[in-house]
Amino acid sequence: MGIGSFFYLPRNKKFNFQPRYYDEKKEELEKRIRRIKQEMGKPEDEDIYIPNIKGQMRGGYFKRSQEQKRRSSFRLVFILVILFLIAYWLIFM
Repeated sequence: MGIGSFFYLPRNKKFNFQPRYYDEKKEELEKRIRRIKQEMGKPEDEDIYIPNIKGQMRGGYFKRSQEQKRRSSFRLVFILVILFLIAYWLIFM
């Protein structure tokens, strides 16, 4: 029975993270080419994926978190009022 069995030392977690490269100029160029092709009447590839991450983050996630903050604040105030009423009742009754 060694000293090591008394202490739990967690091992480091290893992650396999591969960063992605984003080229803003290339993205803008592709958007312009697509828009020009559409104006000229040429058929556009239907399999192109256009990410809308910025719009999704603004629309759904942060809106929900604000509503949750408001609810939790209301809940906290409600619980504090109940606790103060119980304390008042215990002290003065």
